[in-house]
Amino acid sequence: MLKRLSLTAGLFAAAAAPAFAHLDPLAHGSFAAGLSHPVFGADHVLAMVAVGLWAAQIAATPGRRAALFAVPAAFVGTMALGFALAVFGVQLPFVEPAILASVIGLGLLVGLAVRLPVAASAAVVAVFALFHGHAHGAELGHAGAWAFGLGFLVSTALLHVAGLALGLLVSRTAPVVSRVLGTLAALAGLSLAFGG
Repeated sequence: MLKRLSLTAGLFAAAAAPAFAHLDPLAHGSFAAGLSHPVFGADHVLAMVAVGLWAAQIAATPGRRAALFAVPAAFVGTMALGFALAVFGVQLPFVEPAILASVIGLGLLVGLAVRLPVAASAAVVAVFALFHGHAHGAELGHAGAWAFGLGFLVSTALLHVAGLALGLLVSRTAPVVSRVLGTLAALAGLSLAFGG
């Protein structure tokens, strides 16, 4: 067990390297670019996997199985809204700090195993998702925006599914692993926020 946790800690530490998701806008503009885009930024990967882990934790509470769909869907849906706002030129304040706050906040929610009602949980992730989506749209401009947007929404959903699968797996065998992963994600978020 200790070896697994050490390996996981190493992976999260590697993910704490500077975020590279915000690429040259000229590199964007296709479905494939959008699909690959979220996996190049530690901030996005950590937040999106944490959403899946948290949804799995919430769903373990009797009567809250709907969290498995509702929480990730709230993130993806609101992320699409944030993207559209940016593409149409609507500005949001504090986008980058909000993204880093999402990594730390979602990591803490998982680390502390906070189990809010499903609607409240969906609302929390939706707030963070708005900023993630806006960042993607703001750096892009209009060229190929919708194909790119569809690609990163699919990629985001797949990262949520990875977090859900991991969360469901460990909830049956070692629930503490989710909490450790959440704590590591929060620490990685702090590293991104204060490490430059």
